[in-house]
Amino acid sequence: MLALPVAAVAAALLLAGCAGGGTTAGNDGGNASANPYGVTKDAALAKTLPEAIAKSGEFRIGVDPTYAPNEYKDDNGDIVGWDVDLGNAIAATLGLKTTWTQSKFDNIIPGITGGRYDLGISSFTDTVDREKQVDFVNYYNAGILWAAQKGKTVDPNNACGLKVAVEAGTTEELEEVPAKSKACTDAGKKAIQIMKYQGQDGATNALVLGQVDAMSADSPITEYAVKQQSAKIQVAGETFDVAPYGIAVDKGSPLTDVIKNTVQKLIDDGVYGKILTKWGVEADAITSADVNAASKQ
Repeated sequence: MLALPVAAVAAALLLAGCAGGGTTAGNDGGNASANPYGVTKDAALAKTLPEAIAKSGEFRIGVDPTYAPNEYKDDNGDIVGWDVDLGNAIAATLGLKTTWTQSKFDNIIPGITGGRYDLGISSFTDTVDREKQVDFVNYYNAGILWAAQKGKTVDPNNACGLKVAVEAGTTEELEEVPAKSKACTDAGKKAIQIMKYQGQDGATNALVLGQVDAMSADSPITEYAVKQQSAKIQVAGETFDVAPYGIAVDKGSPLTDVIKNTVQKLIDDGVYGKILTKWGVEADAITSADVNAASKQ
């Protein structure tokens, strides 16, 4: 993994600010750079693809590459990460190429429902509210983890009056931190100042520079950020609210079962485990792919 010093984080934030225009990174599911795990086409699974996608020969995937190590841009400007490796492995199994299109996080689901993307692979937490718009193929479990400035004690359960950085459109921005803030005001204390950023790199950068007191993000993202910026920030508290990640697919699409079955094959044949181990996120792996797990809990 590449370190992200303050200057690099700031540069990444500038790139993320241009995301609305849609930067595209094409990855061939069959070449060595996009398929380093030796994935081969499964003809039986490929036959289950919807006809339009089979004819196109590709998956159009929406992604917000500001969430290292899940999805981010490397020094060459390529979109990389373990979510990207998994998406490429899914495509290779089905004999397809991938076209990864950079988008703001909260524009990806509308892009799926509007027909711009076939899939959204961008660390989506599967929630009941999101399931009203899209279906999710569940492939990982992640919790929420806070970080604070080095040497400063922050309690996520008692953060009243603090400035807390979050990425726009995430569960942290929409649900978790607002709920904590409401608990503060209900108790007669100051609300949490929710500082919203269009990319996770902006939220992390704000904490590194001391512009906020804390940040809240998914556990693998916070753990990675702390490793890269250990002189500046530290973990605050423990991981909580563990929930499934999901690959977003248009509601009711036959593609949902295709993706579920393909993810399960990658789990069973060990490719999934190799991907997670390479990126150091294997602790929260799953053994069985599911669909819309949030509504089943």
